[in-house]
Amino acid sequence: MEDSTQQKKPLHVAALKRTFRLYKYVKPYWPAFSLGLFFLFISSLANLAFPKLLGELVDAANTHKVLTDPHEINRIGLLLAGILVAQGVFGYLRIILFVNVTERSLASLRQHIYNHLIKLPMRFFLSRRVGELGSRISSDISLLQETFTTTVAEFIRQIIIIIGGLVLLLHTSIQLTLLMLTTLPVIMIIAYFFGRFVRRYSKLAQKQVAEANTIVEETLQGILNVKAFANEFFEMKRYSTKIREVATTGMKTGRFRGAFTASMILGVFGAMIAVIWRGALLIAAGKMDPGMLLSFVLYSSFIGGSVAGLAEVYASIQKSIGATEHLLEILDEPAEPVEEITAIAPGNHLSGQISFDNVSFRYPTRDDQEVLSDISFDIAPDQQIALVGPSGAGKSTIVSLLLRLYSPSEGMIRFNGKDAASFPLSALRSQMAIVPQDVFLFGGTIRENIAYGKPGATTAEVEAAARKANAWEFIERFPDGLDTIVGERGIQLSGGQRQRIAIARAVLKNPRILILDEATSALDSESERLVQDALEKLMEGRTSIVIAHRLSTVRQSDKIIVLDKGRLVEEGTHQELILVEGGLYRNLSEMQFSH
Repeated sequence: MEDSTQQKKPLHVAALKRTFRLYKYVKPYWPAFSLGLFFLFISSLANLAFPKLLGELVDAANTHKVLTDPHEINRIGLLLAGILVAQGVFGYLRIILFVNVTERSLASLRQHIYNHLIKLPMRFFLSRRVGELGSRISSDISLLQETFTTTVAEFIRQIIIIIGGLVLLLHTSIQLTLLMLTTLPVIMIIAYFFGRFVRRYSKLAQKQVAEANTIVEETLQGILNVKAFANEFFEMKRYSTKIREVATTGMKTGRFRGAFTASMILGVFGAMIAVIWRGALLIAAGKMDPGMLLSFVLYSSFIGGSVAGLAEVYASIQKSIGATEHLLEILDEPAEPVEEITAIAPGNHLSGQISFDNVSFRYPTRDDQEVLSDISFDIAPDQQIALVGPSGAGKSTIVSLLLRLYSPSEGMIRFNGKDAASFPLSALRSQMAIVPQDVFLFGGTIRENIAYGKPGATTAEVEAAARKANAWEFIERFPDGLDTIVGERGIQLSGGQRQRIAIARAVLKNPRILILDEATSALDSESERLVQDALEKLMEGRTSIVIAHRLSTVRQSDKIIVLDKGRLVEEGTHQELILVEGGLYRNLSEMQFSH
């Protein structure tokens, strides 16, 4: 358990400060929150009036007096009923206000975290799993919901009752108050001791639930692989192991909660028995009225209940601090400077010219391993360039650097002769499109997936893009046409159909620079012909960069760049490279075409 040392720390000011950072989401609703706090204050004070008035009611009916005044009994009874009704009304209004404020604040927090998450750079996602991040947004914020709605209110109410109760106890009987206070340190020590364990196991349970959710999400996303490898029972066991861990942690937490509750009952009721015994002796000696003892006992039980309640509140705050830390970790990550694109400034329009000047690159998670080493090449506007080389040569990394998903470790990438870093990130990416080898489709309709290249595109534009991509012929055969649901990751469509939808998406975007990551490698010959035809139409009049494994697709390229182990080893046309004796391109070409 790597963060056990962190979990052992008691609740301290720095952790609380971090939690209160989230209260900025409550700020816009401060008037409603303040009114809720006011109702809470009034109802807590009304609580404190009950023991006093009940004591007076008993004393008003005291048979030791010669005359009992029924008017006084009725007056106190009516006053108690009035306070009870007022408390009900105030309690209702307080809950309504707090719930409204909480729901709006958490909606704002969820939106803010999602907005931030989606703007984070690729290096953040290299070391995180999707399921875990999803769990942060769902379960961690749900924990905060309880804190915002109930815990804060409870904390304030308990404090008011403890302070007000102690003042009234001292006013009622100093002797009995001192007797009762001797038990408080014991209760406080018990609360502190068990609170530490509850916090530790609550945080561990959150982590384990996030891991279990990750397994569910990953297996459902990769259900085709699970079934193809007949690994249903392997995944069941994997999930079962994680769920058992969650249950074990929950049971450990339960044991500490149980021991804590039992200790609190012993402490609180032990104190009350001692107080009543001492009070009975004082009544027998004529030094106290029965009503005073009743008031005292009720105040004591109120205070005892509030001290026990504070321990629950403490545990809940500990939980929310755990959730807050996870959320703030995400919010503290620096985001990419992306912005909404409405129009691109003339100075940021790409001509299609690209230069790599002595570019070297290492992935942030593998800093010791150089993926690209001293790469230099130039691409003229509207040229078709092919990147060729064995697996792991660095072809896809060049694409990632072009899209500025990462920055070079050394050297510079230029567009229009200017440093890539001088272009606004969103303006740069909005003028490029990629058709990947492994097409990702969203689970909605074909229309939504094509229109992802240009949100808000008309049906006519979507249809025109589909026709150019040779996708219309299969779309119109579906009963629902463009409104056909493609299923999770496009599972309802064949590889060739998915590829053509990805091409239609790129057609609609109308990019200045087009990147094709071996878009035909996994297709049958008929689909490949249709896709290749669509790609050729798409490449016309724009700079195209093609990553190729099958060299038959790149023979017509204006320039072929050959990479090997992160280095540029050859550069030229197909005709030039095929003549290089012992060259890598010639070897790859001979291997492919000799079969």
